[in-house]
Amino acid sequence: MSPDSIIHDLRREGLVLPYNGILPKLGRDVFVAPGTIIVGNVEIGDEASLWYNTVVRADVHEVKIGARTNLQDGTVVHVTGGRFGTYIGNDILIGHQCVIHGCTIHDRAFIGMRALILDGAVIESDSMVAAGAVVTPGKVVPTGELWAGAPAKKMRDLSPEEIERHKVATAGYVRNAKEHRAALG
Repeated sequence: MSPDSIIHDLRREGLVLPYNGILPKLGRDVFVAPGTIIVGNVEIGDEASLWYNTVVRADVHEVKIGARTNLQDGTVVHVTGGRFGTYIGNDILIGHQCVIHGCTIHDRAFIGMRALILDGAVIESDSMVAAGAVVTPGKVVPTGELWAGAPAKKMRDLSPEEIERHKVATAGYVRNAKEHRAALG
């Protein structure tokens, strides 16, 4: 393989690296965008997408990411050694440049751009954390609520239409990931 072809291959894919002999496990049709780094004890479900320059590092605990979930550009996912793994369910939208650290996010949640979800926090299904919000350690965002601010607090209940839009957006990211993969060759 020539140096030019190696450079081309690195531009088409992120890095999936072992840590202490543990290699991440990726489901079927996972999109790992160029610049993304996935390290260690990570499991990613089918049709998930990790967008440009995302980092998922599971060196001192585990990270599990569900099917059809997307982590948008520049997001960082990490854990707290000996205390908190990170568990991200199915059909979740995580916006650009979020920090997801040692927490649990249940199915169909929406996390806005630059939000921080910290150790021991739980984001329940069909809830939303607004852009820039800081969900402090141990907080629980209940099903169907919108939380915003730093520290985050309840702003209001989500409408059924807002919850339905999140489902449609998740399906859109699955399609978008396939298109990006095809465009990269």
